Amino acid sequence: MNTAKVYLIPSLLGESEHSRVLPLYNLDIIRSLNTFVVENEKSARKFIKQVCPEKVQADLEIYILDKDTKPAELFDIIKILDKGISVGVISEAGLPAVADPGAQLVKVAQEKRIQVVPLVGPSSILLALMASGMNGQNFAFHGYLPIDKTDRKKRLSHLEAESAKTGIAQIFMETPYRNNQMVDDLTKILRSETKICVACHITLEDEDIRTLSIKDWKKEKYDYHKRPAIFVMQA
Repeated sequence: MNTAKVYLIPSLLGESEHSRVLPLYNLDIIRSLNTFVVENEKSARKFIKQVCPEKVQADLEIYILDKDTKPAELFDIIKILDKGISVGVISEAGLPAVADPGAQLVKVAQEKRIQVVPLVGPSSILLALMASGMNGQNFAFHGYLPIDKTDRKKRLSHLEAESAKTGIAQIFMETPYRNNQMVDDLTKILRSETKICVACHITLEDEDIRTLSIKDWKKEKYDYHKRPAIFVMQA
């Protein structure tokens, strides 16, 4: 029987105090591990140093699992698990395996009957939905929307129509330096009564979460440039 475990370790959403968002149990798990599968080595080492400064960085065995990881590289990680060595999976921000390449490893671990242990921590997607005032019973996450203006307009119009018909809260995101353009596009494309929540810098000191109708967003002052945000739509 394989005794290895895959621990899904949430990381911080930005420069915040970890005691606000991470249980002490998570720190115990990090202390117990020396092998980590991460999306970005620099940010993962910074996170581990912040929450467990006593860990010796030179002792850490780091494997990269990102959007460019090849099947052979994933196989190298699986071989570690096959030896009975537990690993911690760390995303660049927030929850691993949710809108994150770590899902590839979790899929294989489940197929091989290796125990997967999800740990509690901040999820920008769920925190945005919680604070939005929108439908928490029926929602969908769509990741990044198309960049092409024509394709984006079609996609937004489709999501709005689906929300109006079914009541689904539609959740999506944008590259931070295009956030202001996203809000601008929303005000031009969507109907005046459709509501949009912009949840920016969630869990940070300057957290900003606003839910307004499109007609009110047109009058609102905002600046989300280069500030990570989640968008929630309800028609």
